[in-house]
Amino acid sequence: MIRDLLFPVIYGLVIFLAGMKLMEAALAKLAGPLLTRSLHKATSTPLKGLIASSLLSALLQSSTAVTVLTIGMVNAGLLTYARTLGIILGSNIGTCLTTELIGLQISQMVAPLLVVSLCLWAAAVMLGELPAPSPRAAAACRRLSTPLQFTSLAAAGFSLVLWGIAVMQSIGPALQASGLFRWFLDHAATSALWGLAAGACLTAMLHSSAAVIGMAMGLASSGVMPPGLGIAIVLGANVGTCVTAVIAAIGGSASGKFVAGSHVALNVGGALLFLPFIQQLQVLSAWIGGGPATQLAHAQTIFNVVCSLGVLPLCYLPVWTRLEKRLQS
Repeated sequence: MIRDLLFPVIYGLVIFLAGMKLMEAALAKLAGPLLTRSLHKATSTPLKGLIASSLLSALLQSSTAVTVLTIGMVNAGLLTYARTLGIILGSNIGTCLTTELIGLQISQMVAPLLVVSLCLWAAAVMLGELPAPSPRAAAACRRLSTPLQFTSLAAAGFSLVLWGIAVMQSIGPALQASGLFRWFLDHAATSALWGLAAGACLTAMLHSSAAVIGMAMGLASSGVMPPGLGIAIVLGANVGTCVTAVIAAIGGSASGKFVAGSHVALNVGGALLFLPFIQQLQVLSAWIGGGPATQLAHAQTIFNVVCSLGVLPLCYLPVWTRLEKRLQS
C-alpha cells in the first residue's frame, strides 16, 4: 500500500517540478531583461505595478520569482517600498495562468506536445548553427533561433507538468483504500483549517504552490478528494508560498522585510477571510463551469483577483511613503 502511494507521488512530483523549473528557466530567458526594466519603470502607481507584475508573473509562471526579485531591488535601493505594493498584488494574479491551463484537463495532449516541442527545439538549434550566405542572414537566423528554442523548451516543460499530474492522479484507488486518508477527510469535514494547514505545510516544504495545487487538482479530478477540501488546500498553498519571500528578506533592509511582510499579510489575511466562505467559493467556481479540477483552478483565480483588487485602493494611502521615510531615517 505504501509503495502504491509513495512511488507515484514522488515520481509524479519529480516530473512536475522538473517541468516547472524547465518552463520557468526558458521563460526567464525570454522575459528576464524585460522583467527588471518593467518592474523599475512601470511602478509609478500601484495600479501600473499590479498590471506589470501580473503580466510578468504570467510570463515567468512564478510569483515567487517576481517577489524575490522585488525584495532584491528594494534592498539595493532601486525601488522604494511604496512602489512595490502593486507588484506584490499583481504577482499573485499572474501566476494563476498555470492552474487555469492545468484545469483544462488536456493531459491526453502530453505526448504530442512533448514530441512537437522537442522537435521544434532541435530545429531551432540547427537553424542557429546553419551556415549563412551573409552576416546579415546569420544574424537574422540567430534572432529567430533563440526565441524559438526557449519557447519550445517552455512548451516541453508544460507538457512535463501535465505528465506529472497524470502520474500523481494514478494513486486514486490506493488512496481511497487508505485508512489514513479517510481519517484526514473525516477531520477536514469538521474544520477546513485541516485542509488549509495541509496546503500551507506542503507548499512551505516544496517551495511550489503550483505543485501542491496540481496534486489537489489531480485528486479532485479522480474523485478521491471533495472539491471543498481541495479549495481549502488551495488557500493554504497561497499561505505556504510566502515562506520563500520571508527567507529572501532575512538579513536585508527594513524595506525589504516590509515587502515580505506585506506579501505574508496579503496571503494569510486573504486565506483567513475566504476560509468561512469555502462553500460559496465552490458554488461560484462550479457556476463558472468545469469539473472538480477546473473548479479548484477557478477558486485560485477568484481568490487572488478578489484579494489583490480589494487591497489595491489601500496602496494609494500616503501612510506607506511616510512609513518608509521613517524607516530610512
